[in-house]
Amino acid sequence: MLLTTIFYEIDEFCKQFESELKKLLIRNTAQKRQRKNNLSMSEVMTIAVFFHHSGYKNFKAYYTNHVQKHLSTAFPCLVSYNRFVELKQNVAFPIAIFMQLKGQGACTGKTFIDSACLAVSHQRRIQSHKTFKNLAQRGKTSVGWFYGFKIHLTINESGEILNFFLTPGNVADNNEEVLMSTTKDLFGKIFGDKGYIINTDLFEKLYSKGKQLVTKVRKNMKNKLMSLEDKAFLKKRGLIETVIGLLKESFSMEHSRHRSVWGFFSHIFSTLTAYAFKDKKPSIKQKTIEKLSAA
Repeated sequence: MLLTTIFYEIDEFCKQFESELKKLLIRNTAQKRQRKNNLSMSEVMTIAVFFHHSGYKNFKAYYTNHVQKHLSTAFPCLVSYNRFVELKQNVAFPIAIFMQLKGQGACTGKTFIDSACLAVSHQRRIQSHKTFKNLAQRGKTSVGWFYGFKIHLTINESGEILNFFLTPGNVADNNEEVLMSTTKDLFGKIFGDKGYIINTDLFEKLYSKGKQLVTKVRKNMKNKLMSLEDKAFLKKRGLIETVIGLLKESFSMEHSRHRSVWGFFSHIFSTLTAYAFKDKKPSIKQKTIEKLSAA
């Protein structure tokens, strides 16, 4: 059962995480009563991650109609919805670490890169929006303007997420800091759209680290010779758009009902973690890869 699998993986991680965290915390000599939460960290993380596999689009409906009614035997010490929202904010950091350690795939030398907008407010309510004031920014995509953030993703040909990076909505895809962060620990060729066209200095900087960014050229640019293999893999770049579509539609990564910054981060990290537990991810078949490599 998926719920059991998620809980086991997260619980094993939390045991080690909490042990290491206690070693790093400064001890408080003052005697204060420290009550344990009814729900453990692993239980809170499991409920937050399983939401994205439940089919619900609204977390409150999921918690009150599904968790409290049908999962009370699996989580006997459930708290009220308002209390759980507070606990969920507290696990944003451990969920991010879990995603980094357990939820990422392995680089194979063929990587796809793209970004997705995460709107946090309707255009007409931007001026009155307070939750992400001074954090979110206006950005523009091929669809139009939005107010919020961008998530930059890299995946391999098996549809596994290799790295991710969150920025305000007005940060360009070919920003140097973004590229250096999302391509960290990667090697080989990285395929992106025209938004990832970079200058010569940045290209050489990446190339010196064993990374080659491959993109199509704009109409006003001189055409450059490209191998048939690179052209073939560029045509398969739609794979990462499929992954982004899944994250947004099936896993409900984007919505405008966030009421706190840490709640937003917890939601994004739990979405990426839930995707890591998906059995059948969008991928390029092995036979197709062999044909592309032989081209």
